[in-house]
Amino acid sequence: MKFSLSTEQRDFAGSLRGLLANANTPAVVRSWGENDTAPGLALLQQLAETGVTALAVPEEFDGIGAHPADLAVAFIELGRAAVPGPLVETAAAVPALLSALNDQQLAKRFLPAIAEGTLASLVLEPSTPRALDADVAEPVLRVSGDTLELVRPTTQLESVDPARRLFEVESVETLAQGADVAAAAEKSYDLAVLAASAQLIGAGHAMIETATEYAKNRSQFGRVIGSFQAVKHHMSDALVAVEMATPLVYGAAISIAEGSDTIARDVSAAKVAAANAAYVASRKALQVHGAIGYTLECDLSLWLTKTRALQSAWGTASAHRARIASAL
Repeated sequence: MKFSLSTEQRDFAGSLRGLLANANTPAVVRSWGENDTAPGLALLQQLAETGVTALAVPEEFDGIGAHPADLAVAFIELGRAAVPGPLVETAAAVPALLSALNDQQLAKRFLPAIAEGTLASLVLEPSTPRALDADVAEPVLRVSGDTLELVRPTTQLESVDPARRLFEVESVETLAQGADVAAAAEKSYDLAVLAASAQLIGAGHAMIETATEYAKNRSQFGRVIGSFQAVKHHMSDALVAVEMATPLVYGAAISIAEGSDTIARDVSAAKVAAANAAYVASRKALQVHGAIGYTLECDLSLWLTKTRALQSAWGTASAHRARIASAL
C-alpha cells in the first residue's frame, strides 16, 4: 500500500502547527498541571474553531465526518505541542462511541456541542479506569460492560504527567444498556488508541527537535555538542524509530476507515510502535540534554512525562501485544 498525505492534509497540519507555535504551549501545559485551566481552555477553543473537535463527529450532528487519517494528522500536531486537555476523549473516543449506538438520541444530545468545542471525557473500563480532566468536561461518560452512564468527578488523583489530571467518578444516570453499547465501545477504543498513537508520534518529533536545537547551541570542549558523532547517532536512532512507526499509524487509520477485519491488530500495532518510538526519542533526547532534561524548568520534561503517561494510556504495550497475537 502506498500512502501519502494530500495537499489539504498537509495544509491542515501546517495551520495547526502555526497556531500552536504562537500559543506558548509550554506555559499553557504548566498552568494546566497546576489546575489553572483558563489558558488551556482558551487554546482548546481555538483548536475547536479550526475543526479539530468536529473531525470524528458525523455531518448529521454538525461535524465534519473526516477520514481517520485527518484525525491522525491533527493529533500528531497536538502531540508535537504537548497540548493538554481531554482531546482524545473529546475529538475521538466520545464521538465514535455515541455515533455508533443504535439509538441516535444521545448523539443528538451531545455531539453538536462537542463539534463546537465542548469538552468531553470518558471512562472505558477496564483499559481506561479514570476520567481525564473531568472537572472541565461535560459530558463525562463511563462504559462498563454493556452499560453507558453519565458520571461526575469526585477525587482528583496524581499522575506521572501533572498535565494529565485524572479523576475518580461516580454514577449520575444510566444512559443506555445492551450489546450495541459494548460494540460501540470497541469502536470508541480503536479510534482513541489511534489518536493516542498519533500523539506519541508528535511527541517523538518534538523531543528530537528540542534535542537537536539544544545540541546546536550547547558547547563542550570548545565545540558544539551537535558536531560529535555520538550525538548525531542518538538523534538518528530516534528519528528512524519515529519515521518507521508513522506509517503504522496511518495504516491503522485506513483500516478503520475501510472497516477492515484487521482493525484491532492494526491499531494495536500502531500503538506499540508509536509508544516505543516515543520512548526511544525521549531517552535519546534526555541523553543529549544531560541532567538538565529532568528539571521542571526544562521544556523537554513536559514531553518526557507526557510520553511516559501516554505509553500506558488507552492500553499498555503488553495488552496491545496480546491483542495483536490473538488476531494472528
